[in-house]
Amino acid sequence: MKKFILCFVVLSTFCTTKILQAQNYPAINKTYRVAIFAPLYLDSAFNGSTLKFEKSIPNFSLAGLDFIQGAQVALDTLNLGGRHVDAFIYDSKSYNQPVSWLIKNGRLNNTDLIIGSVKGGDYTELAKFAAEQKIPFVSATYPNDGLVRQNPFLIIVNSTLKAHCESIFSYIMQKHGTDNIYLVKKKNDNRIENYFREINYLDGKPLLKIKTIMLDSSISSAGLKYLVDTTKPVVVIGASLDATFSQKLADACYPIQKTNPFLFIGMPNWDGFPRFFKKDVFTDFPIRYTTPHFNEKNNGYAKYLKDKYLQSYRTFPSDMAEKGFETTLNFVSILINHPNNFMENLNDTLYAPFHNFSFRPVFHNKNPAPDYFENKHLFIMQILNGQNLREW
Repeated sequence: MKKFILCFVVLSTFCTTKILQAQNYPAINKTYRVAIFAPLYLDSAFNGSTLKFEKSIPNFSLAGLDFIQGAQVALDTLNLGGRHVDAFIYDSKSYNQPVSWLIKNGRLNNTDLIIGSVKGGDYTELAKFAAEQKIPFVSATYPNDGLVRQNPFLIIVNSTLKAHCESIFSYIMQKHGTDNIYLVKKKNDNRIENYFREINYLDGKPLLKIKTIMLDSSISSAGLKYLVDTTKPVVVIGASLDATFSQKLADACYPIQKTNPFLFIGMPNWDGFPRFFKKDVFTDFPIRYTTPHFNEKNNGYAKYLKDKYLQSYRTFPSDMAEKGFETTLNFVSILINHPNNFMENLNDTLYAPFHNFSFRPVFHNKNPAPDYFENKHLFIMQILNGQNLREW
């Protein structure tokens, strides 16, 4: 914990001016400037250099701190090959120097790359600035486009909900296209159903026969079994982000799948529902979901990050630390190796530490230029007997 606090004090002292750069290399003309944003809430956690909280760092600061610490490990890992990188760490929740102040006062001018674990107004302001200045902006953790349009310099790593629906649709079409497919939604919750309808009717005619079932909170196995045709294998798409509804739907599906071939797949936030991971609740019943972030246990970079993190901070890296490490190592490497055509090399797989990405342009309303680039490489995961396993 002392190491955590010490790191926080260092960040507080140097908040927007902390610089990491290559050592022992001859001077060269080009210095690549990278701005990394995360919500550290330093002004809320500190009085000057004194921590306001007696025993621990506040929970609201931990996710941002993990992201930055993962990014710092990545910066120390970079193969610079004589090139020079200045990386600046910014607290996106600073009272005195918020994102708007940094932009207004020219603090981000001449930046070559922006990496942000940000959302809301901070995300919108950085995206607008990036478009105006033609600077690549990597949105590392926000699973939303924020209604940003006509910004070919915006890169969304954490795929949007529509992209997850596209991935689920593709998976079902390839693996279970002839099964009886049901989309089960909560009353008055139409967003996911609308995405699937848009994907299914993209060319005018449906590619899959999908029947929608709308249920209220009183979901029962007997009632669900009455609504599905079990004469063929059954696919149930849990079309809800609501934890209570999703878990009740799993309860209803559990008895049915014991006697019928059954595929149950849900949304990307289902990995955050603790009940799905209890070993004795859904025995031998795979609960599937999609994710853009997956870390193989035998991955060399994963082991390296774990060892470095344990050595520096005496704890294991969280998924936010992994994302900070992954996005920083990958995109800074692309910058220094493809400085003149960064956007054209987003899918250069050489620098991705954990897994490849697949960035594709997204167009809305027939705009001539991409509205943004989005990662479409998603994994199908299954939670089985309390363990999280990759399926596809």
